Amino acid sequence: MTEAITSRHLIPRAGRIVVKVGSSSISGANAGQIEPLVDALAAAHARGADVVLVSSGAIATGMPYLRLDGRPADLATQQAAAAVGQSALIHRYQQSLDRHRIVAGQVLLTAGDLENPTHRSNAQRAMERLLALGILPIVNENDTVATQEIRFGDNDRLAALVSELVRADVLILLSDVDALYTRPPHEPGAVRIGSVPVDDDLSGVVFGGAGTAGVGTGGAATKVTAAKQAAARGIPVLLAATGAVSEALHGGELGTWFEAAVID
Repeated sequence: MTEAITSRHLIPRAGRIVVKVGSSSISGANAGQIEPLVDALAAAHARGADVVLVSSGAIATGMPYLRLDGRPADLATQQAAAAVGQSALIHRYQQSLDRHRIVAGQVLLTAGDLENPTHRSNAQRAMERLLALGILPIVNENDTVATQEIRFGDNDRLAALVSELVRADVLILLSDVDALYTRPPHEPGAVRIGSVPVDDDLSGVVFGGAGTAGVGTGGAATKVTAAKQAAARGIPVLLAATGAVSEALHGGELGTWFEAAVID
């Protein structure tokens, strides 16, 4: 780690940044958000930061190719959609990265990979080499084989694990809402939470469901769990709207900041 990133305003000084984006933010009607997302990541890359993107969206991207109107319920079709959609998704990212002369490196992981010491070591070595070569790793759950994770998993948790794996200075969890609120933001009385101390269990927060458009598997609860997991391991987290990623990477006063534990 470089200088400790103790507030959102110090994010521009981070030497290594992990950014996670969800399916609902970069697929379907929101597919156009890929280019501004890439522009923001490229700007951080240009100032010398190591940048890792954890991107959901393989299944959602593959659905139109399989002529599906909604997320498939059966596992085999989910796997097929993921297999088709993953290559299409990476192609879209690379097309956008080409404008900045940045090369993407696809990294597909399962939770099991990060729990197995040998697999974890191999993944860590590969990621470090990619970053040393100036490549922008794009990480996703290996949905074609991670059957349990398709049913119950989410990439917020994967992002927290990847942040720990690469020893990130900060993790940015992008969402289709602009921050964490005391209750779903569309409900009366919802109040934005600006920062979350390490010892705050957020017991008074009422969580809503998963993301919009019926394509995401995560929601506010999964993001909080992932943020608390990363923060407990010394990695601060910013929860922000996907459309505000550039401002977030420039240290803007936005979103919800999860303070990191001090690790000796």
